[in-house]
Amino acid sequence: MNARHAGPRADEPQQTGFPEVSVIMTVLNESPHLRAAVERVLGQDYVGDLEVVVALGPSKDGTDSIAAELATGDDRVRTVGNPTGLTPAGLNAALAASKYEIVARVDGHAVIPRDYLRIAVETLEATGADNVGGIMWAEGETPFEEAVARAMTTKLGVGNARFHTGGEPGPADTVYLGVFRRSALERVGGYDEAFLRAQDWEMNYRIRRSGGLVWFEPRMRVSYRPRSTVRALARQYFHYGRWRRVVIRQHRGSGNLRYLAAPLAVIAAALGTLAGLLGVTIGPGWLAAGFLAPVGYLLGILAGSALTGRGLPARAWAWLPLVYPTMHGAWGVGFLTCPPALGRGAKSLQR
Repeated sequence: MNARHAGPRADEPQQTGFPEVSVIMTVLNESPHLRAAVERVLGQDYVGDLEVVVALGPSKDGTDSIAAELATGDDRVRTVGNPTGLTPAGLNAALAASKYEIVARVDGHAVIPRDYLRIAVETLEATGADNVGGIMWAEGETPFEEAVARAMTTKLGVGNARFHTGGEPGPADTVYLGVFRRSALERVGGYDEAFLRAQDWEMNYRIRRSGGLVWFEPRMRVSYRPRSTVRALARQYFHYGRWRRVVIRQHRGSGNLRYLAAPLAVIAAALGTLAGLLGVTIGPGWLAAGFLAPVGYLLGILAGSALTGRGLPARAWAWLPLVYPTMHGAWGVGFLTCPPALGRGAKSLQR
C-alpha cells in the first residue's frame, strides 16, 4: 500500500466529476480479513475522492492494531469506537464520523471487485435510486462450503431473492450491503440499533416506505465465504428466520410468501409426521397419509439437489440433500419460535 494518498485533500474542490464516497465498515475480530478488505477499497478504479471509516468493536485478536496501521499508512483511513461491538451501532458510528454524500457499506471480510464503487455511483446517477447493491456471491472452498454456496444461489435454497440468485437490474426490496445517498440515510434516521440482524432488510424497507428507490445491479458482485459446518449454517439460518419475523412484526405488510415458505414447510412436515405416527399406532389408519408431507418434501429435496447440483464435484453434490433441509428447517424454526420480546426496542423511525 502507498504510504500516503497523493490525491486531492478532502477540503479541495473535486475535479474529477465523480462525487466523493465514504466507505463505512464495522468490524469485530476481523484480523484475518480486515487488511485485504480495506486495501481492496483503496485499490478501486474509482477516480473520485474516497475515505474509509472503520468502527472498531471490542476485538480480542489483532484487529485494532491492524486498523491503526492502516490508518497510519493512508490518510484516507480513519477509525472510530464501537464499544458494544454490535453491527448496527457500529454502522451508525461510522456513518456519523464520515463526511461524503455517497456512503458505501462494506463488510470487514468482503472482497469487492475493483469497479464496485464506479458501477455503484454510475447506477445511482443513472437511476436516481437512494440505494444500489448487487449480489452476495457465495464461493466455497471445502466440499461442504461449495454445497452451501450452490444452495445460496438457487431458488430452491433462498427463493427469488436476486441479491442471492442474480437476475436483471431493476427495483428491488433489498440488496446486499448497499451504496447509499447520505440524504436517504438521514431521512430515515440511520440504522435501527435494535435490529442486531436483518438491519439491511429493515433499512431498505424504510427507504422504500419513505418514497425512495432501492436498485439491484448484478454487476456489483461481492464474494462471500459461506459457513463451514452444518451447525454454523443452522445457527445462521435460525437467526435469519427469527429476525425476519421481527421485521414483519415491526413493519406490517413487509412479509411475503418467500419468507413464509420455510415456516409453512416446517409446520406441514411436523404435522404430517405426527399424524402419520398416530395413524400407525392408535389409528385411525387414514392418518398415516400424513407421512406424505415429510416424504414428499424429502423427495422434492432429492430431486432439487440432483438438478441444482449439476457441475459440482461429487463430494460437494452429496452434501446438498442435507444443506437444503438445514437452511429451510433452521429458518422455519427460528421464525416460528421468535419470542415476542425480541427486537421490542425497535423504533419505527420512518412510517
